Order: sequence, then C-alpha cells, then structure tokens
Amino acid sequence: MRPLDPRLLRYASATRRTLATGALVTLAQTAAVVAFAWLVTQLVVRAIAGAPFAELSALFAGLVIVVVARGALLWLAEAVSARGGATVVGQLRSQLVEAFGRLGPSGLAGRGSAELTLLAGRGMDALDGCFARYLPQLIATAVSMPLLVLVIGWQDLTSGIILVLTLPLIPVFMVLVGWATQAAQKRQWTALSALSTGFLDVVAGLPTLTLFGRQHRQEARIRQVSEEYRSRTMKVLRMAFLSGFVLELAASLSVALIAVAIGLRLLGGSLDLSVGLFVLLLAPEAFLPLRNVGAAYHAATEGMEAAANAFEVLDAASGVSSEAAVAAVDAPGLVFTDISVAYEGREVVSGFFAQMPPGTLAVLSAPSGAGKSSLVDAALGFVAHGGRIAAGGREDGAGRRDAIAWAGQRPGLLAGTIGENVALGDPAPSARGVADALRAAAAAELSPDLVVGAGGAGLSGGQAQRVAVARALYRLGSRSCPVLILDEPTSALDASTEGELVASLRRIADSGVAVLVISHREAVVAAADLILETGVLSDAAR
Repeated sequence: MRPLDPRLLRYASATRRTLATGALVTLAQTAAVVAFAWLVTQLVVRAIAGAPFAELSALFAGLVIVVVARGALLWLAEAVSARGGATVVGQLRSQLVEAFGRLGPSGLAGRGSAELTLLAGRGMDALDGCFARYLPQLIATAVSMPLLVLVIGWQDLTSGIILVLTLPLIPVFMVLVGWATQAAQKRQWTALSALSTGFLDVVAGLPTLTLFGRQHRQEARIRQVSEEYRSRTMKVLRMAFLSGFVLELAASLSVALIAVAIGLRLLGGSLDLSVGLFVLLLAPEAFLPLRNVGAAYHAATEGMEAAANAFEVLDAASGVSSEAAVAAVDAPGLVFTDISVAYEGREVVSGFFAQMPPGTLAVLSAPSGAGKSSLVDAALGFVAHGGRIAAGGREDGAGRRDAIAWAGQRPGLLAGTIGENVALGDPAPSARGVADALRAAAAAELSPDLVVGAGGAGLSGGQAQRVAVARALYRLGSRSCPVLILDEPTSALDASTEGELVASLRRIADSGVAVLVISHREAVVAAADLILETGVLSDAAR
C-alpha cells in the first residue's frame, strides 16, 4: 500500500508540477502556523505581565495579518490541487483513450466495454478527490510535520521527544486500517464494474428479451447486483468512520500527554509560560497532517483503485509502443506469413500465407466458418495470432490499423447524419470527400444530410452496408491508407448495385491500393486478381 503510485509521475507530467507547487504553498502555510502560535503566545504572556496597549495592539495587528495570510494560503492550496487534479485527470484520460486504440480488442481481452467506459469516465473523475483532499495532506505530512517537530523540539526537548515517540502510532493505525480499506475498495470497484456491465447487457438485449417476454426476469438480477454494490459501499464508509475515530483518538491522547507534561513542569517552575504555551499551540498542528491524511485516504481510495487499473492498461500499451518502434518492415501492401488463429484452444486458421502487393484486388473466398473474418480481425490487431502480418510496411497492431481502411460485416452506424457517419473520426470533415465516398460506394442517391438512428435505423440493409463501405473509402482517401479491407460488402446488394461497387473497387486497386475483399459473390470473384482461400493461394490469377 503506497501513499502515491510512482506511475502517476510517469504518465501525468502535471503531477510533478502540482507536487512542487503544493510543497511551496505548504512551506508558507507552516511558517504562518508558527507565526500564529508565536503571536498568540506573546499576546497572552505580555497581557498577563501588564504590557501597555500600544505594544499589544502591534502584536494583535500582526496576528490579524497572519490570519488573513493563512486564509489566502489555504485558498491557494485548494486552487493548486484542484487545477493540478483537473490537468492530471485530463492527461491520464487522454493517454488511456490512446492506449485503448493502440492495444485494440486483443490487447483489451477480458475487459468489457462497460468496464473500460467506467474506467475512463467515473474512474478518472474519482481522482479529483485524491488531488483535492488526499494529496495536499500528503504533502503537508512530508513538509509541514517534520518542520513543526523540529520547532517544538528546539523550544522544548521533552515535548519533542514525546512527539517523536507518539507520532509513529498514527501511521501504524493508518496502515492497519488502510489494508482493510483497500481490500474493501477493490471489492466495491468490482461490484460497480459488475453493475455497469450487467446493466449495459440488459439494455443491449432488451429488444430480444421483450420479444420473448423475459424482460422482467432481469429485474431480480439488477436488483441483486445493485444491493451488492450498496453493501460494499456501506462497508467502505464504515471503515472510513472507524479509521477517523481511531486516528482522532490516537492524536488526542498524544496531545493530552504533551499537555500534561507541560502542565506539571509549569507548576514545578521548570518551564517558562511562553515556551509551554507556544509548544502547546503547535502540538495539535504537528498531528493535524497525519490525521487529515488518514481521513482523506478514504475519499481517494476509489480514484487510486481506478488509477491502478488505468496504469495496467497504460503499461500494456507502453509495451506495444516499444515493440512498434522496431516493427516497420519493407513489405508494401498486405502480407500474411504463416498465420494461425485460435479461440479457446480451438484453431480456426492454420498456416495461412498470402501476399497482396499494391494495385492488387484480392478476394478471400472460403466456406462459412473457415476463418475468413478471423484473418481480418488478426490483420486489424483485434485477435491474437501466430505468424507475421504486415500492412503498409508495419507489423505492429497500431501501425497496421493506421494503414488499413476497413468495413466489417456489420455497418455499425451511429445516430446522426449519413455524412457524419461517413466522416466518422475526421476532426475537419470534407463535404466533397463524403460525396465522393458515397458515389464510390454506389450510394450516390443517399443524401449526406439524411438523419439515421442508432444502428442505421431508417435505412435498408443494403443502404446501411454501402454507408459503411463509404466510411472506409472516405478514410482511404482522407488518410491515404495503402490497404483497403472489406468484409462481405455486397451481400445485401442487387446485381446492378453490386456491379457498380465492384467497378469502384477495381478502380481503387488500379490506383495503387492493395484491396482485400471477403466474398462468395461471383461478380466480386470474377473481378479479382488473386483468389485466396484460408491456408491456400489459388492458382487463379488475373
């Protein structure tokens, strides 16, 4: 259980700046605390000694200035932590989303979309609590507490020794309670992930459930997962209140021990009032950072747990990036070398070799279940595979995805206009590029301004399929991708529209693009330069 994960410094550069600025502000706050204790002590002692009003008024004016300065420094500390937290969260979230893209589905295997959304959304937002409350107190513990102990020990060695002996009790209690809290927080985060995933699954399958009259049976499941999350949350809260009580008790007893020692020595005449009062005012301030760290730790545990999960993804993505640095090869077009793909121990593709140089229109034609789509997924880095795949001279998954424009069997359209779906991912979409892509996809009759629903609602199957092909062609043109892969692009088209699309693919291949089409359709096969089968390169070459 580390107070601060060092990977936070590596992945979020703003953390270093926030820590340095916070340390400077905390140093100024410590000086203000010492000044406040000294001024109060002098006011009390001199008032008892009968000092004139002018002397007391000067001390009182200084005290007012110090109080105002402490308030300003407190505001500055909160502003620094809030601004730093927002910057760090933004950096981590940006890197996390980029890591999702670099890893792809194969690298994120075992993590559902609901879990990833929860991690990048609520998980990163939870880090605000860490920076707003926990981190400032951690800095105060490292900076302010040692300085106050030194000041107290310099003024009164006995009180300093008592502080040194009693202060370690609080970290011991913090560690013991922190272990239990960390385990409870892990279980709470797991319960929240299960709740998010379960709810998303129910929403996604609601039409099917309703069709078969099974929608009400999911109520009990969601209620059960929600109750488990509620129970886990209450356990974390109970531990937070318990640890707060333990820390307050330990700190109060330690301060009381110092107060009793000071009182006895004041009565015996071995300690001056000014020293005793000064030390007694500073003693609670020495314990305050540790007490606050313990209390703020519970507010930060969810964010720290989310950050730990995020760092696992970022570490994996860093490994992919380091491999990508040496993954460039002199292999233009699309090349498969001894490819094998297996699911749950069952091999669906074995020993597949193929080479599609630029300017080639290749068709992969094989029986259903022979692994055609698995090969495409492997090329895109969506599934783990054996052998080597190169696209546009890159072998790493992220590099291949940059080189490939692709449309799968399912259109995957979003709610919005057709133009927005075609130019998806382009920060500055080109109206002309959208129109050209629709025309090349044999969908010139579809207006880019036509609004469609989620999944392409409002379009026929063939129209949605052509919009998805247009999206791939738009990417091909806007990013100059050297490879185009289409999975069953004409399965829902009539013969005339299919012929128009095949002619477009022929022109695209002739322009120097390596085109791979998965299809059984005779019109597509007839236009191919290469006919591929999983594991075998056909003799047919045109």
